Amino acid sequence: MPHKSELLLPAGSLVKLKTAVLYGADAVYAGTPDMCLRAQSKISLEDLEEGIKFVHTRGKKIYLTLNLFMHNRDVEKLPTFVDTLRRLKPDGVLIADPGVFQYVKDHAPELNLFVSTQANVCSSQAVKFWQRQGAKLCVLGREVTYDEMKEIREQCPDILLECFMHGAMCMSYSGRCLISNYLADRSANQGKCAHCCRWHYKLHLRLKDGSVKELLIDEHNKDSFEFLLEEEFRPGEYFEVVEDEHGGYMLNSKDMCLLPRLDDLLKIGMDSLKVEGRNKTEYYAATVARTYRQAIDDYYASPQNWNYEKYMPELYTLQNRGYCLGFHDGKLTNVSQNYEYTRTLGDWLFAGSIVEWDGDDAVFEVRNYINGGEFIEFLIPGTLNNLRLTLSEFEDAPSGEITPRVSAGQGKKIRIRPQMWNRPVSEIKKLLPQYTIARKPAPLQGENAEMLRHKKAEFRELCHKE
Repeated sequence: MPHKSELLLPAGSLVKLKTAVLYGADAVYAGTPDMCLRAQSKISLEDLEEGIKFVHTRGKKIYLTLNLFMHNRDVEKLPTFVDTLRRLKPDGVLIADPGVFQYVKDHAPELNLFVSTQANVCSSQAVKFWQRQGAKLCVLGREVTYDEMKEIREQCPDILLECFMHGAMCMSYSGRCLISNYLADRSANQGKCAHCCRWHYKLHLRLKDGSVKELLIDEHNKDSFEFLLEEEFRPGEYFEVVEDEHGGYMLNSKDMCLLPRLDDLLKIGMDSLKVEGRNKTEYYAATVARTYRQAIDDYYASPQNWNYEKYMPELYTLQNRGYCLGFHDGKLTNVSQNYEYTRTLGDWLFAGSIVEWDGDDAVFEVRNYINGGEFIEFLIPGTLNNLRLTLSEFEDAPSGEITPRVSAGQGKKIRIRPQMWNRPVSEIKKLLPQYTIARKPAPLQGENAEMLRHKKAEFRELCHKE
């Protein structure tokens, strides 16, 4: 059995960082203010200092990102930024720009330099190049197939390798996209992607008189015509442009989920398995971390009895665009795109989290509406078990006001008294420490429910193909 792979989770905020560690992450990665590809990341320098201390006191690791592509206007920030990195002492720094790599190597030689996915490393030749420059780890591009990954692992045994395992996909080449620049004046390569590929586009016609008309497609005319694209050098090959009452989503990719192929990654000894999603909620961090944590540990305990289907129900509690295997099995097909809709679907919602224990009272921050008599489900860290609690009324934490319903907003917090649990509060406090996440059921209806069933069946069929 090769050495144990690392479970790497995103930390878009200090609370998400602590949540990921609580639920089983071996390491986290965080954006650094002004110098990473997540300009919307809500983590400050002070948060990073606290987060690094939190992670290191628990024997975990943290990696910081410096992975934007620099223009001359950015270079003047480098000296101050590198001085800050030297003071913070992260376990690694993720870099994409060769110039930045060389600068950090020259001015902070004690830092471990990692090559970001933004550098599009897709071959053993590229890995060896970066290794010669002094890289300790290379993040392989999402475009690398499993067969290629296995070859790279065999041909590059003396460098750490990381791959993406779960999260959003990019319709471009690992983020090297200019659509956002064009449509929103926001550079994807400077950390400000507007995700234009997931926007709602409508079809219009330009008439001979120069006027532009919106083409309304309804139940009366939807079967009367179809729209096809023909590429100049492929005569006779037509690509259908589809739009329904929801719009058209030609560029919208599904979310990557390699849980059904996790055993492949573990067999070849990938050093780090990465989850995307710094802008996702704490509920996302907790659910993904504990699911993959359990799946990884179970595989190492008994590889011959491991079956991914045990863990998939947990991942389906998350809002998602439908899952795909990315490039793992080979080139992408239409199964990896979601042409029908861009919204995320799931049967559960983030209810809130325990932000502190005030004596024997749990102070619970509400992140969604909860009605009296409706149960919420706490995700117990370290297991896939849950603890359900039904509250008939809600006590506002600061004021003590009692209400029959509670809604989220402006840091709304309620107080859960010891007598509300169905077991001793001393036991509850051990099971549900600070940062424990809760969810609530929100079953989909009608068309949305049918869409989710279809996506699940489609993914199950894809995973069972040899």
